Amino acid sequence: MSVPEKQAPKNALKSILNYQWIVMNIPFFLFLAFIAILYIANGHQADKTVRAINASQKNLKELQFEYKTLKADLMRRSRAEQIENAMKFTGLGVAKEMPIHIPIENRIPVPETPTK
Repeated sequence: MSVPEKQAPKNALKSILNYQWIVMNIPFFLFLAFIAILYIANGHQADKTVRAINASQKNLKELQFEYKTLKADLMRRSRAEQIENAMKFTGLGVAKEMPIHIPIENRIPVPETPTK
């Protein structure tokens, strides 16, 4: 009894990858190439988007710091003492007496402008 010999792997691979098989599967190879190109393009687009998001976040943090600084400066400048000190040079100051109330009857009438 003789044991059947197995074909060498070279011959088996060679019989599968012959010219006719390659020609028949060209559409499949083109499809795989197209999918590979889409995969690479998608990776580049994702990297570009991540870079844009990081740049926007950095810009947002800088603007938040600037906003907080300006807000604190405005709060400091809007205190009553700061306003009084700033107005001393112009001659304006806090009134020492109460304002005078002018009744409506004693006011000077303002002429009305004609409307079209």
